Amino acid sequence: MSAYSPYRDIPPTTLADLLGRPQVMDAGIRPLWTPVPRVAGPAYTVRCVPGDNLMLHAAIHRAEPGSVVVVESGDLDHALAGGNVCAVAQRRGIAAFVADGLLRDLGEIREAGFPVFARGVIPIPGTKKALGGLGEPVRCGGVLVRPGDIVVADEEGVVVTPADRQAQVLSAARTKLAQEAAQSLDAWEQLHRARIDEALGELGFTG
Repeated sequence: MSAYSPYRDIPPTTLADLLGRPQVMDAGIRPLWTPVPRVAGPAYTVRCVPGDNLMLHAAIHRAEPGSVVVVESGDLDHALAGGNVCAVAQRRGIAAFVADGLLRDLGEIREAGFPVFARGVIPIPGTKKALGGLGEPVRCGGVLVRPGDIVVADEEGVVVTPADRQAQVLSAARTKLAQEAAQSLDAWEQLHRARIDEALGELGFTG
């Protein structure tokens, strides 16, 4: 079982509202099976040389339980990992893989229920001959991810909260969710219409 993170209670949509576009991975990083549970945890960062998956395979034996393994690869010709690698990661308590690359053995991964977010699937694996990096800043889905940043991912997407802002953002997210829960749809509709009419009026729309 992976360690619990309080960020698991926070939807990516709420975090995206608070953090903005720079902390949201692009739409190509998506769950490879659904319905996928929301995952959250500190990033364990991996940089793989394109065409090679050695460092991700090394990472599954080093990442702490509860962590989200985030991989920079940039390779769309070879798989970074397959069913056995994901099974070992899951057994060790790793929360998920978020990979800027491809995986394989999707049927096995889906059956095991291990959350994987990546660009797609391909059946051919990479080599294991090149040193990349572990525990250094990486870029995944267009977002700079540092070790220990909080990664939250579900069917809505993947959002990264910088480690030095995690307490502040968690507090703001909880406040925002409480305010939304206390607001009726009628009240929301009234405020929404007023805001939209004001925006239209500022643009000269009178219809």
